[in-house]
Amino acid sequence: MKKYRIAWLPGDGVGSEVLEATKLVLDALNFNAEYIHGDIGWEFWCKEGDAFPQRTIDLLNNVDAAMFGAITSKPVKAAEQELVPELQGKGLVYRSPIVRMRQLFDLYICLRPTKAYPGNPLNYKDTIDITMFRENTEDMYSGVEFNPVPKELAEVLTKTSKPFERFSKLGLDEYAVSCKVNTRKGSERIIRAAFEYAKNNGKQSVCVVHKANVVRATDGLFFETAKAIAKEYPSIRLDDANVDAITMWLVKNPNNYQVLVAPNLYGDIISDLAAQLVGGLGFGCSGNIGDKLGVFEPSHGSAPKYTGMYKVNPIATILAAKMMLDWLGEKELANRIENATAAVIKEGKVRTYDMGGSNTTLEMGQAIADKV
Repeated sequence: MKKYRIAWLPGDGVGSEVLEATKLVLDALNFNAEYIHGDIGWEFWCKEGDAFPQRTIDLLNNVDAAMFGAITSKPVKAAEQELVPELQGKGLVYRSPIVRMRQLFDLYICLRPTKAYPGNPLNYKDTIDITMFRENTEDMYSGVEFNPVPKELAEVLTKTSKPFERFSKLGLDEYAVSCKVNTRKGSERIIRAAFEYAKNNGKQSVCVVHKANVVRATDGLFFETAKAIAKEYPSIRLDDANVDAITMWLVKNPNNYQVLVAPNLYGDIISDLAAQLVGGLGFGCSGNIGDKLGVFEPSHGSAPKYTGMYKVNPIATILAAKMMLDWLGEKELANRIENATAAVIKEGKVRTYDMGGSNTTLEMGQAIADKV
């Protein structure tokens, strides 16, 4: 087996704990890898004014894949107050390092599987198996935001957009503007990835999520692109749903959906809802995938109130490692992780607090490691 270089990015809060549990599983597989620590997260923002230091960017340029723990993010003004005194007032602006990472390395696919494992007491239905493709670099997360609004921008918007006239009468510091930017290229590649996945995995349908009836320009482009691409896959049915409606239909009829594809913000929201149908974010794994790099993580945050308690469920992170192995082409090892995880869940002897048990993060990790 090739020896892989894996960036190991604990991040904040419980990130190091769930990664520690995941390492137990990878070691039990005898996965041949060098794990290289990378600095990322709130600590480095506070000390250095940069939550994603250049040294970590350089590391990610020289690895096969990365495992990421969790991140703490706070509003801009709160972030400014957390800086060491000598950095305060320097005009530094906090941006989520994982969002920066996705854009810098063009990790345009956010792949979030939602799968119910039998025996999980938190399952809504035991038959749920949905894969979400979320566009990962554009949309409302593009980072094009203004507060206060520059005078030049306000003048252009006043001239070019009649609906904007009611805001033009306000002072420039009385409103904020966040730009939703969707490109044809970005829409095409995430939608094509969803259809390719459906074709290669025997799925009969892809449902595109949008709000094109109201957000006509950006969501309209996304939906029209989906309809054009669907013509290339005649054996796969194209469905569509408004983002508000899909939240209802996923709860009512989750088994009607196999593959979902959505712009960035909608995909973020829907994938969390879907995760709750199979146990919550303790089971929500995520892959940030580009053409050259894959970064794999749990969908949950840093859970600061649980830091140091080894209480949080590591299954999401362990399943993210399974996704990493799949992406690296190590299918047999990936299947062993999934089978071991499913066996521990079904057996029900080891359960973390969210599953109604009292086992620790590491006890869950070890139970899965013992079965791989």
